[in-house]
Amino acid sequence: MTTLISTHDIACIVAERGLPEVLRRLVDCLEEDFGRWEEFEKVARVASHSPTGVIELMPVADAVDYSFKYVNGHPRNTALGLPTVMAFGVLADVATGIPRVLSELTLTTALRTAATSVMAAKRLARPGARSMALVGNGAQSEFQALAFHHLLGITTLRLFDTDAAATAKLQRHLRGVPGLRLVACADAAEALRGADIVTTITADKRNATIVTPEMVEPGMHFNAVGGDCPGKTELHPGVLQAARVFVEYEPQSRIEGDVQQMPADFPVTELWRVLAGRSPGRTGPAEVTVFDSVGFALEDFSALRLVAELARAAGLGEEIDLIPALGDPKDLYAALAGARPRQLRAA
Repeated sequence: MTTLISTHDIACIVAERGLPEVLRRLVDCLEEDFGRWEEFEKVARVASHSPTGVIELMPVADAVDYSFKYVNGHPRNTALGLPTVMAFGVLADVATGIPRVLSELTLTTALRTAATSVMAAKRLARPGARSMALVGNGAQSEFQALAFHHLLGITTLRLFDTDAAATAKLQRHLRGVPGLRLVACADAAEALRGADIVTTITADKRNATIVTPEMVEPGMHFNAVGGDCPGKTELHPGVLQAARVFVEYEPQSRIEGDVQQMPADFPVTELWRVLAGRSPGRTGPAEVTVFDSVGFALEDFSALRLVAELARAAGLGEEIDLIPALGDPKDLYAALAGARPRQLRAA
């Protein structure tokens, strides 16, 4: 049998355990899996692009577990009443191929992306960072804001979005969070002014310039989340040139990240090397750092194994017969033999 984990199940897990605890557990799982980076079979995600968006498959495996995520990115979906990003994933047994878990990953992707951002900022942001600019106040903004508040101690959020309604939505959700001050700004430049950390998480599928070199202040850490497919960027090349740049999986980031704008020999550091102590993170208080985050399959692997564990502990999830149960594994046709036609409704 396969365990189906629904969006309702994820919401129940967060409600019962609390968002800060779920995010902490996700960071722990991510750090554990990134710490054994070399044990995984890794490939860049497979993308199918169309004029309105992209559909992607993201596989990764170690010797025991295989996972993949199906995910889309369609910025125009909001006009249709649909999310920009929708996803589901599978966690399967390498030895037999049995899909043990089939889970929603729309909510979970937002959670794991925020946890990944925090994992990087722990090594790359200035110690004692308290102010964050959040440019792009759409579907994932609350997750980023609360992760940085609860896990990294951010107390001031400077907000900007070209859609004022998105900022109002974010303020509504975060109003009343103890110890969190919200500052709505007129433009990106105002939002960045004085910020220790800058999170860019815009949705438009285009080569945008959200941040220009003159907005950069010494010691800033950029958590660049929104540039995540070919032809979609957020940072001016001059911002990257003046910073040390960190990525998840270099072959994928060169195609999809903000570094797609840079020459092939532009230096980047894979984040796992920092976690493993093979490369330094931040080296000084005035250094500018960029985490050019596009989202990598290993993050979904970590998230899937955690939500499976939490769902099991909470008695959540539904057992479904995704794979037929056979008395004789060579007799697949027998799975059809016992079924009867459903009675058709009268016209």
